[in-house]
Amino acid sequence: MKNILFVASEAVPFIKTGGLADVAGTLPKCFDKKYYDVRVIIPKYMCIPEEIRFKFEYLDHFYMYYNGQERYVGILKYVQDGVTFYFIDNESYFSGPKPYGDWLYDLEKFAFFSQAALSALPVIGFKPDVIHCHDWQTGLIPVYLKDRFRGGDFFKDIKSVITIHNLKFQGVWDVKTIQRLSGLPDYYFTSDKLEAYKNGNYLKGGIVYADAVTTVSSTYAKEIQMPFYGEGLDGLMRARQNDLRGIVNGIDYEEFNPETDKLIPQPYSISNFRKEKIKNKKALQKEFGLDVDEKKFMIGVVSRLTDQKGFDLINSVMDELCSDENLQLMVLGTGDERYENMFRHYDWKYHDRVSAQIYYSDAVAHKIYASCDAFLMPSLFEPCGLSQLIALRYGTLPIVRETGGLKDTVEPFNEYEGTGTGFSFSNYNAQEMLNTVRYAKSIFTERRRDWNKIVDRAMAADFSWNASALKYQELYDWLIGY
Repeated sequence: MKNILFVASEAVPFIKTGGLADVAGTLPKCFDKKYYDVRVIIPKYMCIPEEIRFKFEYLDHFYMYYNGQERYVGILKYVQDGVTFYFIDNESYFSGPKPYGDWLYDLEKFAFFSQAALSALPVIGFKPDVIHCHDWQTGLIPVYLKDRFRGGDFFKDIKSVITIHNLKFQGVWDVKTIQRLSGLPDYYFTSDKLEAYKNGNYLKGGIVYADAVTTVSSTYAKEIQMPFYGEGLDGLMRARQNDLRGIVNGIDYEEFNPETDKLIPQPYSISNFRKEKIKNKKALQKEFGLDVDEKKFMIGVVSRLTDQKGFDLINSVMDELCSDENLQLMVLGTGDERYENMFRHYDWKYHDRVSAQIYYSDAVAHKIYASCDAFLMPSLFEPCGLSQLIALRYGTLPIVRETGGLKDTVEPFNEYEGTGTGFSFSNYNAQEMLNTVRYAKSIFTERRRDWNKIVDRAMAADFSWNASALKYQELYDWLIGY
C-alpha cells in the first residue's frame, strides 16, 4: 500500500473558490484503493458550512512554535466517499468570512498551515510516501521537507510533488517578510532558490525543491516554459522540464451527468439528445426572456468575467455578434466591472437575444450547460479549464482558443475527415473568434446531421477523473521507485 497525502488550501465539498478545490476533493476518491491510501489535509475554515463542520471528529491538538510564539494546532477528521480528510484548526488564522483576501495575512497563514500540516503527521500516525502539494499556498512544504523536517526517520524518505494550477499566482512579497514568515535562513533566499526579482516567492520554492512538478494540462506544461506564459519563471520551468508533467484535470461524472442531473428541466443522454435536449433550450429561453425558438443558435458563457478569459475579444465584436437575429447569448458570472456592465448594456440593447446574469448560481450554470448549442471560451491562457469539459459532457459544443487545457481537450471539427468535438481558433484575435463562431453557427443551421455527429463524439469523450488518476498513479510509482 502506497500512502499519498494531498495538502491544499481548499477542497470540495468543504470550501471552493476555483478548480483547485475540485482536484483536491474529487481526485483522491478515484485512485485504486487496493494499492493507494490517498488522504487530504486542508485548513479548518470557519466559513466551511456549519452543517458539515459540526460532523468533524476531533483527533488531537498540540502547540507549535511559529513566528515568535507558541500556536495552537488542532487536528480534526472527516471521512467522505472512502477518503479521509484532515483539518488543521487555528481560529486566529482560519476564522475569516472567506479563505483568502488579505495577501500579506494569507502568506502568514499558509506558512503556518504548511508547518502545521507536516507537524501533524506523526501525531495522527500517517506517514506518506508522497506529499502532493497544490499551488503557492503549499509551496513551502517541499522546502521544509529538505530543511527542518529532513532529520529523523519519519520524514527522511518522503517525496514531494507540486501541482501548478495557475502560474500567475505565486505567493510573492519582499524577501525580509517571506524570510520572517517562513522561518527559513538566508541560505534559501538566492536567485536559484526562493528569491525571484528581489522578492521572496513561495511557489518558486516549491518548484525548486519538489521531487516532481505537474501542471493541469500537457499544453500548459509546454507554454509555461515560454516567456509569454511563464510569469517570470519560464527559465526555471525549462530547467525542470525533465521532472515536469502535464496531467489534464477531470470532472465529477456523477455531478455532471445530463441523464441524472436534478437541476435541469429535461434529462437526456447520448441516445436521445436529438429530441430531449431541445426542451431544456426552450425552457431556458422562456425563463430568461429570450425569443423561444429552437432554431436560434444559442451560445452559453459561464465564467469569471476577466481579461484572462478573453472578454476583451468578445467586447470588440459584441455588436457584430448581436446583429445576427438568429444568434442568442446566455451569460452567467461576475468579475471585472467593465465586463459586467458591458454585458448588462447588451442585455438592455438586444434583450431578445442577450441575457446577462451577473451573479453566480450552480443551478443556472447547469441549465446553461444543458440548454445551449455551443459554449464560448476564448481564453488568453487557460491552464486546464473545467467549463469546456462540462460542456462536452452535456453535448454543448465548445468554441475555444487553442491554449493550455482547451487545446488538449477540444478537438476541432474537421468536415473532411468527420472528426472533432468542438471548434477552435489559434490566434488571440477577435475577428478570428468571430469567424469561428459564424462557422460553428453555419454547421448548426445548414448541416444539422454533421452537428449532431459532433455532439455524439463530444458526449462520448471521457474526461472523468479516472483517466487522470491513472497518470498520477504512474507519477507516484516513479517517485517512490516501484
